[in-house]
Amino acid sequence: MISIFKKVAIIAIAAVTMSVTAIAQQQGDMAVGGNLIIGTGDSWTNVGIGAKFFYNVTDPIRLAGEFDLFFPKYETTCWDISVYGHYLFPVADQVVVYPSVGLGIFGAKLKGFDGNSDFVFSLGGGADYALTPTLSLTGELRIKICDGHTRLNFVAGVAYKF
Repeated sequence: MISIFKKVAIIAIAAVTMSVTAIAQQQGDMAVGGNLIIGTGDSWTNVGIGAKFFYNVTDPIRLAGEFDLFFPKYETTCWDISVYGHYLFPVADQVVVYPSVGLGIFGAKLKGFDGNSDFVFSLGGGADYALTPTLSLTGELRIKICDGHTRLNFVAGVAYKF
């Protein structure tokens, strides 16, 4: 026979698991977070940091706005402001995967010269892993296409839902 303690534990685990799944994709949910990014392509690799904001337009559709700043390399500083659309697929109690498509502006500035910016188109995909109902780990792989140049971004981050 199952003890009362085990019954309460099973009910508590089930309730937390269901709430994490529901919180991960409800219309109107918002989150803020940060990223660590490794960008590679066009014969050079650099590292950056980013800030992001998520808003669930509908249960499966989420918009994400991001600002990324890459640390200087070869006396060049890069930045990226983009908006992404995600279609969320819950695949486990705490895991959501999604394809991603985005548009934005990518800029670069070489030391001693005026900056240059251009439109950027992004394709990729990612996943969120809910650590708690309000805190998630995020990961994404993006292909960024800008003025004939292609870069691959590896993104790891954290998001706080409110």
